Formats: sequence, structure tokens, C-alpha cells
Amino acid sequence: MGIAHVPEGRRVFAHLTVLQNLKMGAYTRSDKKEMEDTLAMIYKRFPRLEERKEQMAGTLSGGEQQMLAMGRALMSHPKLIVMDEPSMGLSPIYVNEIFDIIQKINEDGTTVLLVEQNAKKALSIADRAYVLETGNIVLTGDAKELMNNDQVKKAYLSE
Repeated sequence: MGIAHVPEGRRVFAHLTVLQNLKMGAYTRSDKKEMEDTLAMIYKRFPRLEERKEQMAGTLSGGEQQMLAMGRALMSHPKLIVMDEPSMGLSPIYVNEIFDIIQKINEDGTTVLLVEQNAKKALSIADRAYVLETGNIVLTGDAKELMNNDQVKKAYLSE
């Protein structure tokens, strides 16, 4: 239907290989050539996944599993990709890499709906932002403007 989801905590199929996980993302697609082209694009974007394509997904590092979950979602060739806490539990190096990848996915034409507690990183790549408190939207607007909002700075961006 044009929407893909990258769940919180990655949730890869641990007992399947990297390649099998990626193919699970394309289960609704019928054009084999198009699927192979998408797989090639995924491997270009995530070279580590190609290196580990025969490896069981459960043995990958947290950052590699996050890349696999993102790659699996991209295999469906979505118009919108929903990412739930993609930086959760990752080392700072992987966090930066994951956010660079999210930004590239968006630049390539896929709309990204990002749910993320790392407000500074999320606001740095977002166009629009919504600030939630106990399930209610308390602020909304241009992400760059919210990054400079005193209320947001005090509550979410202080070091």
C-alpha cells in the first residue's frame, strides 16, 4: 500500500539470514527484476548487509540490525516509511550513521515519519516536527524553528 514500518527495537527475523530478511520486505512485490534492482540498491546503501547476506540476522550488531530493518522496509519500495526509535540502544557512531541514512532516504524521495527521543538529531534532519508530552501534541512547526524554541531547548535539548 506504499507504507513500510521500521519497528522499535529493530525486530529482525533472528533465525533467518540477512538476505532472507530483506526478501521478507518484498513479499508483496511480484516483479523479480524490480526486486533484484531494489536489492542491489539496498546493498549499495548498506554494504555491510551484502558482506553478511548469508549470516543469521540475530548475530549482527545492533547497528547492523537497524540497517537490516531499514533495508527490509525499503525492499517494499514505499512512498512513506515510518521509523520508530531508530537510534535506540545504538552506539554514537551508529546513531550518526543511521541519521545520515535516514536523511539520504528522504532526499531520494521517500517520505519519512520519524518517532525519536533523540530530539537534537531528529530536529537536525527534519522538515517539520511535533513535540509530544504524555501523548498530546504540545508544539508543532518547522523543525529548525523548534530547535531554537526556548521551551524545546530547555526540555529536550539541554546537555
